[in-house]
Amino acid sequence: MEQPVYSGTAHGPDGARFAVVGISNMPTDWAQVLKGLTGADLTLPTALLATGVAPTGAVVGAAAPEAGADRPAAAGPPSPSMTPPSVLGLNAYLMYALGKAARRRLQDRLTARGLRLWHLTVLALLSDLGPQMKTVLAARLDMNASDLVRIVNDLVKTGYVECDRDPEDRRRIMVRLTPEGGSALAELGADIASADDEVLAPLDAEERLLLSSLLRRVHTHLEGGTRTAARP
Repeated sequence: MEQPVYSGTAHGPDGARFAVVGISNMPTDWAQVLKGLTGADLTLPTALLATGVAPTGAVVGAAAPEAGADRPAAAGPPSPSMTPPSVLGLNAYLMYALGKAARRRLQDRLTARGLRLWHLTVLALLSDLGPQMKTVLAARLDMNASDLVRIVNDLVKTGYVECDRDPEDRRRIMVRLTPEGGSALAELGADIASADDEVLAPLDAEERLLLSSLLRRVHTHLEGGTRTAARP
């Protein structure tokens, strides 16, 4: 259905003239209201002029210059991605936002290799600790056992890990890193460093070391608190 469009002019408290354009969401409602307002001597609230946000169905345009005046450059609406200043004082929000950005950049690089972050985590854990049972892997990563099985199966298909029975206890299935998996993990190190460089670009080498040290201290604190809370 074609939407009626009405336009007109208004002025702010300082006398600056503004264009008003209204597009209705339905055949009636705002179109009829704006039809009555256009051309009227309408004064726009100061807050409305500052934000450029109009009621539903209306859009406030840039100031219309007076006759003979030079046309000013359009300032444009505020960036929708701007973070509210008050939120920047919340460390929890900053860690969330920065972590999200870092995760997105790393995931892009992993996706190009057909992997996900959990695949990288399992490979790294096997490289650090050696062969592990699936149940132990799931517990260390705080993952649901069935989710861990899917991750391991993916890595088996790529040839990065293999599953064998423990020679000391044939009932246990051990997951181990293959030489191909070790090589893939080494190559991923460059991707991880590249993602870090993008996120930490404003920091110099000394500042990055300090940030890493502080983050590890907080992580150790939270990890210790989780273990304490888990005790009966």
